[in-house]
Amino acid sequence: MKKKNIAIVVVIVGLIAIVNAYQRQPERLTGDHLEEMRLAAEREHRARVAEQEEREAIAAEQLAEENESTPPTEPAEELEVSESYQVAFETTAGDFVIEVYPDWAPIGAERFRELVEAEFFDEARFFRVVPGFVVQFGLAADPDVTAEWRDKNLQDEPVGASNEAGTITFAQSSAPNSRTTQLFINLGDNPRLDQMRFAPFGRVVEGMDAVQAINPEYGERPHQGFIQARGNDYLEREFPNLDYIKTARIVEDHDEEDGEQADEPEA
Repeated sequence: MKKKNIAIVVVIVGLIAIVNAYQRQPERLTGDHLEEMRLAAEREHRARVAEQEEREAIAAEQLAEENESTPPTEPAEELEVSESYQVAFETTAGDFVIEVYPDWAPIGAERFRELVEAEFFDEARFFRVVPGFVVQFGLAADPDVTAEWRDKNLQDEPVGASNEAGTITFAQSSAPNSRTTQLFINLGDNPRLDQMRFAPFGRVVEGMDAVQAINPEYGERPHQGFIQARGNDYLEREFPNLDYIKTARIVEDHDEEDGEQADEPEA
């Protein structure tokens, strides 16, 4: 009888322990849940900060590929600073004119002239538009054309003018001497880029309203690797509403107009 009573007591004690465990379980789970929520909030905050930093720094998205290596670049030759020139852009968003100032960045100014004279930009899409920041272009409609210029890297050069609204600048990766053909027009004042080797070489002098009107619908979604590989076949299928450049041509000065000799500037 005594053993039976002891067994009953043991069973009762066990049941009490089980009940207490279940009563404490919700409290323990709630604490774990709160900790998980705190960690998730921290992760979300870090993600937002990282996204903001990426949007402000254009370098992170430029020509990003796995195991990217920048070909060695020959030391830049001493370029003679030439006179400024203008390039007229006809686009689906409207027309605008860029004036190039070689004294700001002679290497970039010379490359831009080469690209325009080669009609590189014709039919090229504005594939990255971040309102208030930049509009980016400079991957050719034909991927074979993009490939021809891919390894023609430019030597870095001093930043001679600030990245103010309306200025045009070559894009680059974080690697040195990585400029090739991609460019961006600043949609707002971006002085932070001055400290990141982004050297403007000209500015929009006519039609900035057309530049501001370039379609931002797709933001930064077009994939640069796919553009380089497939060109407009990819962009027209996946992002049909992108604005694009119809033509980009150097504005030629004329010595005569309507059969009369133009007035020469006074000394």
